[in-house]
Amino acid sequence: MKYTGSMEGRTKNGNWRYLEELRTLARNNRKKLTRTEARLWYEYLSKRPLGLKFLRQKPIGRFIVDFYCSEILLVIEIDGSSHNDRKSYDEERDHEIIKLGIKTIRYTDKQVLNDLKTVIKEIEVVLKASLHQGR
Repeated sequence: MKYTGSMEGRTKNGNWRYLEELRTLARNNRKKLTRTEARLWYEYLSKRPLGLKFLRQKPIGRFIVDFYCSEILLVIEIDGSSHNDRKSYDEERDHEIIKLGIKTIRYTDKQVLNDLKTVIKEIEVVLKASLHQGR
């Protein structure tokens, strides 16, 4: 089962629609991950936890999300200091992504840098619950 959830917001092939101008920006973002994104990616998400594939800097709609797993419709966001002044933007973004049937979990830079083990444990709980619901 490649695609789950609603087809709303998807192309006829089942991929998420997104603004075309985000393609280049997302590609550039993948080449220069932040320190915390790189740490979570290389120490955990790139290793396909529980057999799940994550994508980095994935365009969805009019946004680019940090990490995305299509198998369980999950976005993981790492919020740096730039997000302190963007709370309403992040809430709007999360709301639009939820409308597509995608769950978002957020961590701060500090959480990833100072307590990666706990972040990974929390992510694994969500992954296991999502896999259990899908069966």
